[in-house]
Amino acid sequence: MGKDFLVRFDFAIKKLLRNKANFAILEGFIEVFLGKKCKIQEILESEGNQDYSDDKFNRVDIKAKDVNGEIFIVEVQTTRYTYYLERILYGVSKAITEQIGNGKRYGMIKQVFSISVVYYDLGIGDDYFYECKSDFYGVHTHTVLKLNKREELSVEELTKGDTRKCKYVPKTAADVFPRYYLIRINSFRKVIADAMDEWMDFLKNNSIKDNTTVPGLIEAKEQLQYNKMSPEERYSYDKHLESIEFETDAMANAKTEGEKKGHAKGLAEGKEIGRAEGERNALLATARNMKSENIPLDLIARITHLSNEEIEKL
Repeated sequence: MGKDFLVRFDFAIKKLLRNKANFAILEGFIEVFLGKKCKIQEILESEGNQDYSDDKFNRVDIKAKDVNGEIFIVEVQTTRYTYYLERILYGVSKAITEQIGNGKRYGMIKQVFSISVVYYDLGIGDDYFYECKSDFYGVHTHTVLKLNKREELSVEELTKGDTRKCKYVPKTAADVFPRYYLIRINSFRKVIADAMDEWMDFLKNNSIKDNTTVPGLIEAKEQLQYNKMSPEERYSYDKHLESIEFETDAMANAKTEGEKKGHAKGLAEGKEIGRAEGERNALLATARNMKSENIPLDLIARITHLSNEEIEKL
């Protein structure tokens, strides 16, 4: 690999970007996609940030402070999943509940922004960046319900028993409820017109312009070079690329086999059944090949979504 070969974002965010020296990359990512300049306070060390074979924990939670001093939580998921939307909901729920323990006040909960970097064809749409935010609308009037002004205390004030008003007063439910963002990598066409497009070019093609001035990418170009990683990190990254290749091949084979069987049946129902059968047969074949290469069962299970018991029987 060449001197300037850059590490993929989905690997970097789980490994390299936890280093405080690299926070500027994540801060630039948040600024470009959320429009929020911020300083990262910490990478939250909850079970959501640990590496488990059970992929429902595969996410990164970031605690950040914006220019107004308001604390918010950014939850990033980058892994391919089945039941993707349900898993996003699970991740956000975990990010919220992990903020408070028994006996603590609900006012201490900070707003969560969930950003999912999707590396496969999720849904049908003509954009590469989608936002979902919650508000209450009148069923008859279609107007947004505005909350009454109320005194809210910051975490520091609650801890000290202070009764002063906090500067931040929610105005609508969208200021409190989580916001969800989907970045659909495959929907990006290489036409670079602004900062977000430059970030998309990096996310999809691992490419950063030499003269970039985009927040985060300046630092990424320097700090995410493959040859600057330790031997252990390079080994981990090579295995990461290998697992992606296995997964991509498995999904492509599953899709092809499923479509063939479905087409042969000639009915919509038959097509769905054939697709499911083809996907499972392809995943079993992939798992069998990986097992023959002595790849750990946990990694095979993570890539194919088969259980350890099914893999052991192959």
